[in-house]
Amino acid sequence: MKFERGIGFLALIFSMLVIGVFVAFSIYLIRLDNIIRDKFEGQRWDIPAKVFARPLEIYSSAPITQENFTQELKLLGYKNTANYDKSGSYVVQGNQMYVHTRGFDYGDSNEPEQVLELAFADGQVSEIRSTKPSNTGVARLEPLLIGGIYPQHNEDRVLIKLNKVPKTLIEALISTEDRNFYHHHGISIRGTARALVSNATGGRRQGGSTLTQQLVKNFYLSPEKTLKRKVNEALMSLLIELHYSKDEILEAYLNEVNLGQNGSYSINGYGLASQFYFGLPLRELNISQQAYLVGLVQGPSLYNPWRNPEAAKKRRDVVLNNMMVMGYLTEAEYQDEIARPLNVVSKPTLGPAKFPDFLDIVRRQLRTEYQESDITNQGLRIFTTLDPIAQTQVQNAFKSTVDRLAKANPARLKNLQGAVLVAHPENGELVAAVGSTQDFTGFNRALDAKRQVGSLLKPIIYLNAIESGRYTWASPIEDSAVNIPIDGDKSWTPKNYSGGEHGVVPMQQALANSYNLSTVRLANEFGLSAFSNKLKQFGVSSDIPAYPSIYLGAVNMSPMEVLSIYGNFATGGFKYPPRSIRTVVDAKGHLLERYGLNVQQTIDPAAAYIINYGLQQVMRSGTGRSAYNSLPESLNLAGKSGTTNDTRDSWFAGYSGNHVAVVWLGLDDNKVTGLTGSSGALPVWTNVMRQLRQEPVNLRQTDNVQWQWIDSASGDLSAQGCDGAMYIPLLRQTVPRRATLCGQSHYEVEPTYIPQSEETPADDHNDGISNYIRESENQMDTDLSNRQPSRVISSGSYSGDN
Repeated sequence: MKFERGIGFLALIFSMLVIGVFVAFSIYLIRLDNIIRDKFEGQRWDIPAKVFARPLEIYSSAPITQENFTQELKLLGYKNTANYDKSGSYVVQGNQMYVHTRGFDYGDSNEPEQVLELAFADGQVSEIRSTKPSNTGVARLEPLLIGGIYPQHNEDRVLIKLNKVPKTLIEALISTEDRNFYHHHGISIRGTARALVSNATGGRRQGGSTLTQQLVKNFYLSPEKTLKRKVNEALMSLLIELHYSKDEILEAYLNEVNLGQNGSYSINGYGLASQFYFGLPLRELNISQQAYLVGLVQGPSLYNPWRNPEAAKKRRDVVLNNMMVMGYLTEAEYQDEIARPLNVVSKPTLGPAKFPDFLDIVRRQLRTEYQESDITNQGLRIFTTLDPIAQTQVQNAFKSTVDRLAKANPARLKNLQGAVLVAHPENGELVAAVGSTQDFTGFNRALDAKRQVGSLLKPIIYLNAIESGRYTWASPIEDSAVNIPIDGDKSWTPKNYSGGEHGVVPMQQALANSYNLSTVRLANEFGLSAFSNKLKQFGVSSDIPAYPSIYLGAVNMSPMEVLSIYGNFATGGFKYPPRSIRTVVDAKGHLLERYGLNVQQTIDPAAAYIINYGLQQVMRSGTGRSAYNSLPESLNLAGKSGTTNDTRDSWFAGYSGNHVAVVWLGLDDNKVTGLTGSSGALPVWTNVMRQLRQEPVNLRQTDNVQWQWIDSASGDLSAQGCDGAMYIPLLRQTVPRRATLCGQSHYEVEPTYIPQSEETPADDHNDGISNYIRESENQMDTDLSNRQPSRVISSGSYSGDN
């Protein structure tokens, strides 16, 4: 009896243990199941933001040369082939081209894959036809990927959908990695048993063999090779197969598998690996290239094509042989494929960002509007304003000119640095940005180099003078020594760059030749607040000191702030803040942000038209004349040089009708360069502008502006051919009411009203307003203050040649 009770008790204990183990195992399975589903059904990967250049828009009469168009195709990885039957290929036949585009999903719109037939003539697209014409008549090439913004764990990937993966790549993968994939339930009993025995006995380490187990290992588990991890791997593989289809598992695997290392970034998934090793989208790879990528699964480092090309080719051939064995390739196809070279790119195509300075500007703009986690792991697509052709040409021109300057004085300029910014003034879009003459180190001089700007700010002083209505470009101003009290018993005594004085000069000459003394005298008339308020209005965010030396540029600004200032001049008085981003799209293609025009009027258009004329004279006869002599006169370029004390900083800012550009040169240690704005930054600016397709400056002349011949000595009306005559634009209310002796005969005078008398009938006088008479030279010389009718000059009545 006791024995039976003992047996019963043991049976109870055993049952309870079994139940306990079962419950514990069930709880453990539930925990593993939750882990699987949370990851598989949530955000599976931290996907870096991808940053793209602007798409090239192609339409009839588009200002694109055949050379630049071909260059863009090459940047995008298009191949010049005998036919255009595959996407990413093009054919050239004289001035005609056939391009098979790849298409692109922009989120808010979709550009279809299509074949374009283009003809080029006179530097533009003369004709375009398409297999899928749009309603707008505009076709777009896909935008160039210029970089990524990566998550902290430094993984990169390009997500691919299973239905977009070449069938041959899947066949290569199945035949090599898991021939029974579509028939097992997640684990290979034989492979798992072999691995457990080997690992338990201390033999050669072995892993699970199915694609599902590989996915679990990469997705969920640490790389340690322990018995516990192998059990977890098997259980989780079974659970994944229970919940998800083979296609879902395969798609996840194709996006997760590690296929190499790019510096500190891991290459995950076949989409990114295709770009990294071949510079092409996955669907454009041939079978041998697909086979190579499959072979990498067993060891990306071992089969690195740049370090171990022979081993890499042998591994690829093993994969091709597996495909033949499984019946996916015929013997003839196999022989054709193994005869191909590896044909990987000469160096990885996903190295450092192509244009790191511009990318840094984009990153900083994003961080003012998005959280860091959203930028680095939500798979955002950032479409920027960058023109990759312009960027390439600008940075090449910049570096070549800086190198030439440095070679001319290697002792002083060996480490010469600089920055260039180019934007479209009509919308503020940043076209190109260069922040260094060397590799990007994180210090972006286009944003971070805040240096004194010298004479770049002088146009603001002259603008204040014009807006006041008291000055015109012909107004005489004194360029002589001036002493300005500051801080009680102290004073500031500026000097001209040349050290001398120029006496009384027309205001136009003072700006064109950048005279300091006359400029300071003029600025002092309007005061510091008028000057600093204009700077803030124009987009300057840096601190502006409250002392008079800021008139001559003793204020630190970045090239980006200078670009913002000159954009106001280039647009005729409107501020379009510089911007580097057009749109932001999330991973699902939803448009998150569209950066439209943000415009504010900052200058009256009449005054803007007149200050533009003054900046054009800088180019024609002043400190910018070397650029005027190098670039077409018809462009009507405008700009201003800037040089700081002891020639530490060299600046030039200026614009054409469609580009505003700023150049800064200097040394990071702030030592003397010996370069003025004209001898340093201006040659760089000229070379940069020469690379771009320019349109002439053509600001609209408002009704409140008149062109007149003005005497530079007196400021009175003059005429063409008269000594000292200047033909300049003026505000209508500032047109002089008297003329010189030489100019008087070219004008008509307006009589005042004369009361009706017997000798002068009313209809002859027409109220004393509409009749005009010629005035003799001796009458013209009479003082106008007594308001005699014959001495008042009619507005706009010059009768000479323009």
